[in-house]
Amino acid sequence: MTHRVVIDKAILHILDVNQSNEVFSDALLEMNEPTAEFIIKHVEKTIASQEAKKGSFYGNSEFKTLLEGYLQGNMDFIPFSRQAAGNLYKLLTTAEAVASTDLLICDGRVDEVHYLIMFKCNNHQGYVHQINVDEQGKVATELVNNYAILPGLTQKIDEFVFINCDTMEILSKSRKYNMDGNNIFLLPELFLECAQAPSPSETIKEINKAVKKVTEAYCQDEVAAVTAVKSFIAENMEKEAVLDPVAVGREVFQDNPSMAADYNHAIETAGFAEPVEVNQEATLKKMKKHKLSTDTGIELTIPTDYFENTDFVEFFKEEDGSMSITLKNIQNIINR
Repeated sequence: MTHRVVIDKAILHILDVNQSNEVFSDALLEMNEPTAEFIIKHVEKTIASQEAKKGSFYGNSEFKTLLEGYLQGNMDFIPFSRQAAGNLYKLLTTAEAVASTDLLICDGRVDEVHYLIMFKCNNHQGYVHQINVDEQGKVATELVNNYAILPGLTQKIDEFVFINCDTMEILSKSRKYNMDGNNIFLLPELFLECAQAPSPSETIKEINKAVKKVTEAYCQDEVAAVTAVKSFIAENMEKEAVLDPVAVGREVFQDNPSMAADYNHAIETAGFAEPVEVNQEATLKKMKKHKLSTDTGIELTIPTDYFENTDFVEFFKEEDGSMSITLKNIQNIINR
């Protein structure tokens, strides 16, 4: 899905925690073609991330107060961004094993919705060329190890924040950092001070985990159950972009109330019982295929629809407890 992205203002601050050096910019980024391409491409990739979590500010959030001051015109964008970057830098200096970071803050619109966007770009190591010219004009080239490489257009930004400036709803993805012996999601918990809901990706993983746990406890066919999960999700994704974990269990274990009850208990205990909005296109793509790995090292990718169609795939349980898979009606095989 292509999004309409307009960036009105953007600024880049350098938070070099390892060298105890913060460089806060006094000027906005010039929105030339390379800069605009970098920002817009990453906005398009991250706003649809299935690993991002929805969130809402706590009532006493200092960042919310700071943001509201900017949005109400009490503070200009540059000083607002410098204060936000300074607050994040202070937090990073108290965490362990933190990479040097560039903080990109943008004020813009995505599909006509006003967002404050923040990309925490962890610097990584890479090599660049350097050209040296001596006093006689002799040119020498060399390789230089650069420790401040930003993510490329084809790479992912691991940590980001989108804040809807009208509703104050948050969409964020963050890593955990070790702070005083505790692993904490630094961006949402300490920097933004907000509550988070499970991400679509986490929810699907937890559904599969609960299904496997219940089928194993009841000595049922785990592969068949997980396939039923994918089939149900794929069918519902054709209709709406909402995934209801409880409805999944109700469908998969419809013939066994005890298994359904155990599944619901597992989902509720883990905190994943609430419906979540998902990206229909991305979810359908994942649910339409089922990957299998055998203990003999063979890997298979089979369309989910074929699991229930014995004209194409058939599973056999042998007397010794082992399993056989038969693939049928194959006209051609291509090496890849």
